[in-house]
Amino acid sequence: MAGAKILVVDDDQKTVDLIRLYLEKDGYRVLAAYDGRQALALARQKQPDLMVLDLMLPAVDGLDVCRTLRAESKVPIIMLTARTTEADKLLGLDLGADDYVTKPFSPRELLARVRAVLRRVADAEGKDPPQLRYDDLVVDLVRHEVRLGQEPVHLTPREFKLLETLARVPGRAFTRLELLDAVFGFDYDGLERTVDVHVMNLRKKIEPEPDQPRYVITVPGVGYRFEGGYGA
Repeated sequence: MAGAKILVVDDDQKTVDLIRLYLEKDGYRVLAAYDGRQALALARQKQPDLMVLDLMLPAVDGLDVCRTLRAESKVPIIMLTARTTEADKLLGLDLGADDYVTKPFSPRELLARVRAVLRRVADAEGKDPPQLRYDDLVVDLVRHEVRLGQEPVHLTPREFKLLETLARVPGRAFTRLELLDAVFGFDYDGLERTVDVHVMNLRKKIEPEPDQPRYVITVPGVGYRFEGGYGA
């Protein structure tokens, strides 16, 4: 869900700023609250698509915020906390949290969790189309197949994931790091240039002229974007 609105709630300014940096780089819109009372007010007023919620908050603690919101709405909640006991985790999940991340945390892991929760919500609500169609290119998300015209295109799983990631948000420039995260996972330790190799192989399979790509376009100094028509 590119452009999704995410409310980040934590009483530590540095933590909020760090999460905001990663989320905004990934195309999300970010709201911030620094105590439980403010979080409740913003959630009711702005109706975010997802909330990243610290448990240990002033005014109203995170568990009470989660309990209150779950009675009012279905907004997905990822709890973020220094509490690491199984009892704390189970309590948060029992109150309706969708996921649980402990501090200290990897921003890339949190970003991956945000993507996963939003994807589950979209799938549950039927928002994802079964196919993505651009000119002669069809990406079938249900059958996990690609066709060019009427001909099947045989992609590796990672080539398919790369194409799916780009084609879901046409026109958006993805950095190599973002594509590395999407295709290989946040814990992959490989080089960002690995993406270039996969793009090259993907172009050979879907582009009429791989040296003059029509779909997967290079964005100098950034990475790649997907276009439905001819690009430079």
